[in-house]
Amino acid sequence: MFELNGKVAIVTGGNGGIGLGIARGLAGAGARVVVAARNRAKSAAARDELGAGALAIDVDVTSETSVAALVRETIEQCGRLDILVNNAGINIRKPPEEVSLAEWREVLDTNLTSAYLSSHAAFPEMKKAGGGKILNIGSMLSIFGAGFAPAYAASKGGIVQFTKACASAWAKDNVQVNAILPGWIDTQLTRKAREQIAGLHESVLRRTPAGRWGEIDDFRGIAVFLASSASDFITGATITVDGGYSIQA
Repeated sequence: MFELNGKVAIVTGGNGGIGLGIARGLAGAGARVVVAARNRAKSAAARDELGAGALAIDVDVTSETSVAALVRETIEQCGRLDILVNNAGINIRKPPEEVSLAEWREVLDTNLTSAYLSSHAAFPEMKKAGGGKILNIGSMLSIFGAGFAPAYAASKGGIVQFTKACASAWAKDNVQVNAILPGWIDTQLTRKAREQIAGLHESVLRRTPAGRWGEIDDFRGIAVFLASSASDFITGATITVDGGYSIQA
């Protein structure tokens, strides 16, 4: 039920952080993983680690042309596309009054519009094959407010609604679309947050029932579940992976 042998998965931003954790899970379950990102050296290292025929393809997730080329090259080299993980993302931490229009657009394009572009390009191939799985990566800021990250919060709130829209539209084509909402995970992105936000580390530990920050390998299992036949009757769902952070009073 949880095997992905013979399946092909694209993971945007799959060369580090949560994306790499997800890619490890998919590869460990038997999928052939396409690491899609901008940093060629990091992508090559991730590809070599994942093995099992993994590929690394350069992509600009904000470019319709580049995303279309990513899907086209995946089909040419692998013959199919079964799983898409929309994980690429950035953050600019400023209060709303300090965020420029260029910064706003950069975050929204990278985090939200990229999910539209990749899903739009992947869906026809999944429909043609008789089904597929799309995993969108949201955030705790999909459900909580944060004055220090308005553009990021807007993009991740949009991810949840985009997930529900696609799930509703594509269920008839046997394409399940779900969202994962990470809590506070130890990544390069959150290490910068800890430098910029005083007391963040201690605050996260106090509020998280599990008593620790998450690790990227905490996403291996949820990725396999949502990418496999085990989740064939689950679509439009948002699943938190946060050690209980979001349910703590």
